[in-house]
Amino acid sequence: MNVYEAIEARRTIRDFEDKPVAIDAIERIIGAGLKAPTNNHLRQWEFVIVNDREERARLLRVKTMVSREECDKMLDGFGLTDSVQRDMFHQAMPRQFSMLYTAGCLILPFFRVREPLLQPSSLSSLNDFASIWCCIENMLLAAASEGIFGVTCIPMTDESEHVKTIVGHPDNYVMPCYLALGYPAQNAVRPSQKSVAGKDKIHMSRW
Repeated sequence: MNVYEAIEARRTIRDFEDKPVAIDAIERIIGAGLKAPTNNHLRQWEFVIVNDREERARLLRVKTMVSREECDKMLDGFGLTDSVQRDMFHQAMPRQFSMLYTAGCLILPFFRVREPLLQPSSLSSLNDFASIWCCIENMLLAAASEGIFGVTCIPMTDESEHVKTIVGHPDNYVMPCYLALGYPAQNAVRPSQKSVAGKDKIHMSRW
């Protein structure tokens, strides 16, 4: 599969088959992540894999929103009116816990920070944050090339604090998201994507 095929194949999946992802595949996927560009050239990224279900149950404090009415109220509050976007949230919110708990592999990526992430002194202070997301996207594309799909979930503040108590990572490392990878269930919901052409997003010399 070439890179364009992997990009086309890559999809967010929240319903997983009950099948583990082999460690050699995970090593290849993380290896692909480590090929991503990094602002300081040091690739100060670490990965904690949590595959034991009891450990996941202790780790995960992710809130699930089952009520469609509650979800609609949230989306209305955010001013979201696009039907494709709203449908994605309707599919995602009831699966926030299950997608992480049932995935074939749960990865906690970490990146080293030089100053508090939410109090950057300048835009360039976010280079470390930008770099880890390049790494994560490399991993998702590599996974897609192997028929493995995934989903990311950004933790709330209290979740991050709980993760630290369980995992014990250093103070100067931050987990930007949970990364769940696995094989899609036979009836896995595949959210619709809006079709956007590159030529419609290009501005030549001026906006």
